Amino acid sequence: MTYPDGTVGLHETTTELRKGDLTVLLGLSGAGKSTLLRSMNHLVTPTSGRVVSRALGSITTRKAVRMHRRTTAMIFQHHQLLPRFSALQNTLTGRLAYHNTLRGFFPLPRHELQIAYQSLERVGLADKALTRVDNLSGGQMQRVGIARALTQQPETILADEPVASLDPSTSHKVLGLLRRICNEDGITAVISLHQLELATSFADRILGLAGGRVVFDGPPSELDDSVISTIYGTGQRQAVEPLQAASA
Repeated sequence: MTYPDGTVGLHETTTELRKGDLTVLLGLSGAGKSTLLRSMNHLVTPTSGRVVSRALGSITTRKAVRMHRRTTAMIFQHHQLLPRFSALQNTLTGRLAYHNTLRGFFPLPRHELQIAYQSLERVGLADKALTRVDNLSGGQMQRVGIARALTQQPETILADEPVASLDPSTSHKVLGLLRRICNEDGITAVISLHQLELATSFADRILGLAGGRVVFDGPPSELDDSVISTIYGTGQRQAVEPLQAASA
């Protein structure tokens, strides 16, 4: 993946995701984590190579991209919620991919409202369904983001630094919730993180990136000092961001 200014965001790599696994992408800023993550959903279009879906085959046409995105949900670091809307209204936007643009101007069917409410129940926020999201804590807003993803009824969830702005306790709760739901539903999850402790606690598999290349692919149990040095550079364990305390 090469950007218009000539920067190589990601060198040629072949990675197959296993159904139901939670895969964590580790690496310094600029290592290629976000490029790899966003290429999987064609939020950035690969300049070479291809994304292949088991259900759709190669994702090369507009129709295939649209169908692929319908079953691939995104969770963002900064939530990307509508602040003046309720938790339920935000969660319900996960259904918009199933409708054309004109249909989006009208209330969605009742059964889709039920899907959204049930998603809020699964993340423990049913009692906040009618609360505006700008009145929720950071952790609660991220749980609304997970509920929105679940409402999409995805096969895959991609999450770009989903706990970077959360405190350690909330980070554990959010990732634990996400892992439990993915295990229950057989959803494949790919999450980029900076925190080693979180990666080793929640990942089934870790992809380590450095300089736009995958330099490690294995279980957390194999993430020893040698591997960490390969990912972050010799003596750079300190480069891994600690768990941050920001919003409860």
